[in-house]
Amino acid sequence: MLTTEQSEIIKIINSDNITIDDFKLLLSPSVDNAILKKMAQKSMELTRKRFGRAISLYIPLYYDNRCINGCIYCGFNARNKIERKRLTLEEIEKEAFFLRKNHFKNILLVAGEHPESSDIDMLVPMIRKLHDLGFTCVSIEIAPLEEEAYRTLVKDAHLDGLYIYQETYNRTVYDSVHPFGKKKDYDWRLETAVRGAKAGISKIGIGFLLGLHDFREDAISLADHLNFLMRNHWQSEYSLSFPRIRNAAGVNDAFKNVSDRDFVQLVCALRLMFPETGMSLSTREYPGFRDAIIPLGFTNLSAGSSTAPGGYCESNHNLQQFEVEDPRTPEQISTVLKQIGFDPVWKDWQ
Repeated sequence: MLTTEQSEIIKIINSDNITIDDFKLLLSPSVDNAILKKMAQKSMELTRKRFGRAISLYIPLYYDNRCINGCIYCGFNARNKIERKRLTLEEIEKEAFFLRKNHFKNILLVAGEHPESSDIDMLVPMIRKLHDLGFTCVSIEIAPLEEEAYRTLVKDAHLDGLYIYQETYNRTVYDSVHPFGKKKDYDWRLETAVRGAKAGISKIGIGFLLGLHDFREDAISLADHLNFLMRNHWQSEYSLSFPRIRNAAGVNDAFKNVSDRDFVQLVCALRLMFPETGMSLSTREYPGFRDAIIPLGFTNLSAGSSTAPGGYCESNHNLQQFEVEDPRTPEQISTVLKQIGFDPVWKDWQ
């Protein structure tokens, strides 16, 4: 027999208008397997209705693993004794040319938070070169910048996207996992999406790192954050991502505490709350699980990723940010998508 709360959750699943209080119930431990199945069915229906069966494929290009921060969950932590490397523009072009040969047209530039890796005079020609090579969508996931810097990247380099993850929305935990560095400034990071939106960046991705704090609390804060952005800065298009912590130099095993079931519940709850919002799934998830959850609500997928600078043309695991769980090639991922009834899209919509 259903409890009062479970009966209310089923009503929410069948509702077209879900509030933040409803969202909290969708994340409740009261969601048993039978209710989770109903959530999954509704989540898939909403995703197909809004996004069809197209899955956009993207790839990260890591160009600098130097960092001034002490994030204790990251392999790029400034205190970690790993090999450091910053790619030259010529090396970036070589990596990008390799990725274009593998069909990718949607690329994400990623770097540790080092002042030189976020220098505008370096970023403008880099992004321009990637567009010249045929990438239709170029995004960045680097140290937060000033609004005027983002404006310059949009105006002078045609930057398409900005990805900025809060890691955790809990201020106490945030402070404890960022012992030093610019990233220790919680509010500066939190306000990055607003600066990007004001600067005219068309695509902005936000999210948190699963495993740092209670996923339910972080998810509720993420929902509040997204609601604020969509209400006040509606000119930009938003997407969500919530990668799980993986093995990396210096990472504490105690962080990795989010189960597959919790992950599925989170995906479904977010899709029911935000039926129009894209969701990204990275290679941090292992192949079998990744293939099973794609239909639940994901619209963007990375494939064949390397987290080391220069990792596509030269294999060097000593440079990587974390261990990739899904090592399959882009061609293998494309084949799997077709087998489960989806259409892999290499070119981002213009």
